[in-house]
Amino acid sequence: MTDGGGRSTILDVTARTVFPAAVVLSLYFLFAGHNRPGGGFVGGLVCGIAVTLRFVAGGMSDVRTLVPLKPHWLLGGGLVAAATTAILPLLSGDSLLTSSTKDVEIALLGHVHLASPLVFDAGVYALVVGVTLYILEAFGDDDPESTASPLDVHDHGHDQDHGAA
Repeated sequence: MTDGGGRSTILDVTARTVFPAAVVLSLYFLFAGHNRPGGGFVGGLVCGIAVTLRFVAGGMSDVRTLVPLKPHWLLGGGLVAAATTAILPLLSGDSLLTSSTKDVEIALLGHVHLASPLVFDAGVYALVVGVTLYILEAFGDDDPESTASPLDVHDHGHDQDHGAA
């Protein structure tokens, strides 16, 4: 079953239904990662798969509406977060990637226990999602001008009929 443009309605509805649950699962993996299986890499992969499913169903324009950030912002932000978290302990004389924690009171949430591995994992998560978006942009640009093959160019009006007198 397809619509007039060749898109599968079943795939489109399934992708739109599964996407929110997959993103929530990816966030669960991100936050539960240092105590249970998961982490930033696995969470980023699940989110990347969810975005890829939306790409298959709706194309690059659908993905761009989901993720308003350019891939280089996700990559850069993720790299800065992961590298800063890894290197920062060296400034205080600790080893590379030494974990630190802090307890804070946040309005509406109450007492929250923050750990530096979460920042590192969030950076890795952003890196993986950013790479996925770069790959999708490389393969799936919807702009007909950028995907036109040089072989598709037709020279209309300049055809010469050499057989006519």
